[in-house]
Amino acid sequence: MVRYILKRLLQAIFIVWAVLTLTFVLLQCAPGDPASLYIRPEIDPAVVANIREQMGLNRPLPTQYAAWLQAFAGGNFGFSFSHLRPVREIFAEAIPNTLQLTGVVLILQLCGGVLAGIALTVIRQKSLRHLLNIIILIAYSTPGFLVAIVALWLFSLQLGWLPPSHMANLLAEGNFWPATLDRIRHLILPAAVLSLPAMAYTAKIFHASFREVLTQDYILTARAYGIAHRRVLFKYALRNALLPLLSSLGLFLPFLFGGTVIIESIFSWPGMGKITVDAIFSHDFPIILATTFVAALSVVIGNLLADLSYLIVDPRVKPAYES
Repeated sequence: MVRYILKRLLQAIFIVWAVLTLTFVLLQCAPGDPASLYIRPEIDPAVVANIREQMGLNRPLPTQYAAWLQAFAGGNFGFSFSHLRPVREIFAEAIPNTLQLTGVVLILQLCGGVLAGIALTVIRQKSLRHLLNIIILIAYSTPGFLVAIVALWLFSLQLGWLPPSHMANLLAEGNFWPATLDRIRHLILPAAVLSLPAMAYTAKIFHASFREVLTQDYILTARAYGIAHRRVLFKYALRNALLPLLSSLGLFLPFLFGGTVIIESIFSWPGMGKITVDAIFSHDFPIILATTFVAALSVVIGNLLADLSYLIVDPRVKPAYES
């Protein structure tokens, strides 16, 4: 087990390094650079050269890469050209906001998806089951940005029930509970929009797994012994049906991070997704590289957590991990 974890960690380090190196090269090949933020036609060329020298953009590419990699390996993510602040400080403010949003989404995904998957399995009326299946397919296939725009138009502009953007009302004053309720109201729309396809995906995975488990011999034996149908479903079948779902949750982490890029930008949620979009438009290379690092890290961690969670829930797969 320890050997397997060490092997996966070495693979993760290599994958993250390769992704960051490829991103660094592509950024250097892309048109424009961070100095374009400050360059205007009326600026003297000597001033432009001085700006590029201060940013280190006039050095050869291998020298830039070696200096960046050494600093990055030491935990120094660089200095943001657009925010004029260290990237570490920007991330310290943005990451908790994204974790707050994605944490709520994961809870909604697990609870809503499992309940919908159970409903698809236990509902006997064919018309109701088809209707629920259609709703799940629509929720999964509709683009997130389209759902976000419709939700903003309906619940914010037309009905006025929920705020359209940001994390809190800047003009609101109050103690803990009013501030908490205000944060929840701002969280409802982005969390709901981001969790809809996740819940639909989870429902389909869990429904397929649940149906397969219900055909196993030990379930048929339990029913033959006269054990109540509800007990068979929720005591014997539910745990084994959750196994594929645990793996899919770990693999869903990188897709969830990618979804926040669009949703956070639409709702002006000050998290990792929004600062990534802003950095792309402003050619802020240090932030782009740092967010790429976080995204690559979420992929490898998600894969590792999926494998480990599967091993914990079902020790029968342990020999495969030790081989």
